[in-house]
Amino acid sequence: MANTVTNTNNFSLRSILEKDKLTSSNFLDWEGNLIIVLRHERKWYVLEEPLGEAPPANASATARNAHKKQMLATMSPDLQTGHINTNAYDMIRQLRDMFQTQARTERYDATKAFNECKMIKGTSVSDHVMKMKRHMDHLERLGHPAPLQLAKDTILNSLSEDYKPFVINYNMNNMEKSIAELHSMLKTAELNMGTKNKTKDLLMVRDGGVKKKHGHGGTSKGKGPVQTTQSAPKCHEVGHWRHNCPKRYEAVVHNKMYQACALRRA
Repeated sequence: MANTVTNTNNFSLRSILEKDKLTSSNFLDWEGNLIIVLRHERKWYVLEEPLGEAPPANASATARNAHKKQMLATMSPDLQTGHINTNAYDMIRQLRDMFQTQARTERYDATKAFNECKMIKGTSVSDHVMKMKRHMDHLERLGHPAPLQLAKDTILNSLSEDYKPFVINYNMNNMEKSIAELHSMLKTAELNMGTKNKTKDLLMVRDGGVKKKHGHGGTSKGKGPVQTTQSAPKCHEVGHWRHNCPKRYEAVVHNKMYQACALRRA
């Protein structure tokens, strides 16, 4: 039963190589997948150690050609032709020499993409960290994994300004976290920032909304005369109010004098 499960797992991993066969443009990805499969099957040594003594004459064809056939089966036909008579160790070195320039360019592009990836303010921090993780996985497939501490520093440096207090606190407390733990902490920080913003908005609503600030250049309400287009009822002059109409004032004075004279006569 255990052998059946192992064979099934090996077949599943090998299907990765069969799905994405080696071509002239994907050597680093192909090599990364090949290494994963061989490490799982504990056969990584076939690429790192020269071929030892030839197997006995009575050894089975499977024992003599297993590794070579596995690599050949995952190549495009044009690449298979030049490596049919080559063992696994020599084959991988010939392929590395053949695609050296391409590999260097791809590593450079992958490293640049990882270092220059920046979070846009207001976007999901979880999505950003997952994007950074994909860049890290790509570098690992290319055979140049980013050191853990460097990877964490790069992620922290890529965050938007909203997370500056988080970064300061993280560095001051000398935290040593895995990428997964850092990811979880950032998601919690994002939730806390959202809660604070909602509380602030609620307090502003309770206080009567946003208060407008008047600058020094604003027009203030004075107590001077106010222009009007209505006419006074006594003189019919535009702009005269009842209390400051000259003709009304004159009539009032005249009336008071008349009343005073009448009182004296009485």
